[in-house]
Amino acid sequence: MAFDTQLMAELELLAKFPRSSLHQGLKIHSSADQSILAAAERLFEKGVIDRPDGGYLTDLGHDLLAHIDQVHGALK
Repeated sequence: MAFDTQLMAELELLAKFPRSSLHQGLKIHSSADQSILAAAERLFEKGVIDRPDGGYLTDLGHDLLAHIDQVHGALK
């Protein structure tokens, strides 16, 4: 299993979502780096976030974020 640059960009963007409330999300500005914009679009297409420019995490997104936190905590 390889972690290519696109996957890493998606994981890093996902990790930026707030954890304190289900009613908080992210807005990615159109002037953001192209790799961030592309990562957001891919996460949207995969059903992880509800808008192609950020928005809120879906149920799948919340599950993935919990797993990212577990992996990060274990390897930190």
